Amino acid sequence: MSNNGRCSIITDDRYIAICKPLHYMPIMNRRVCTLLVFSSYLVSFLIIFPALMLLLYLLCRSNIIDHFTCDYFPLLQLSCSDTKFPDKMGYSCAVFTLMFTLALIILSYIYLIRTILRIPSTSQRTKAFSTCSSHMIVISISYGSCIFMYINPSAKDRVSLSKGIAVLNTSVAPVLNPFIYSLRNQQVK
Repeated sequence: MSNNGRCSIITDDRYIAICKPLHYMPIMNRRVCTLLVFSSYLVSFLIIFPALMLLLYLLCRSNIIDHFTCDYFPLLQLSCSDTKFPDKMGYSCAVFTLMFTLALIILSYIYLIRTILRIPSTSQRTKAFSTCSSHMIVISISYGSCIFMYINPSAKDRVSLSKGIAVLNTSVAPVLNPFIYSLRNQQVK
């Protein structure tokens, strides 16, 4: 949450700001923002928890992971038994989660674009599109790298690839975010 009490939930925030600007403050209140943050944590936990519980029964090697973070697929490499089912389950969960959330973002942007195209003033349309463009760049980097990471269905190949992508998602993207989001700032231009 930002310090003025508004929530910056990425797509919902922009959709309401552009499609229902006069209703923004009543809709995006502190309670709604807290609920959105809590629900994202809860859904994330519910998606990964069954796979991790299954994975705990398979671990038998050392506790040294060949990765920067304690992710599902690097943990899967520590198993001594057959990992085909947990690998397919993790892959399916990852693909479903990525595609479902990407579909929600695309649906939200379809509504946004339809609303923006109905704005009579060209300068207001340009301003509304520039508000969304920086977010689309960040979404493209994040989802592009994640989709690229999960294209390869083999867990062994995925772990080595995901190390490089993890650096992109955890280091490069956050460093670029201030520059990307300030592209529409007149002082930066």
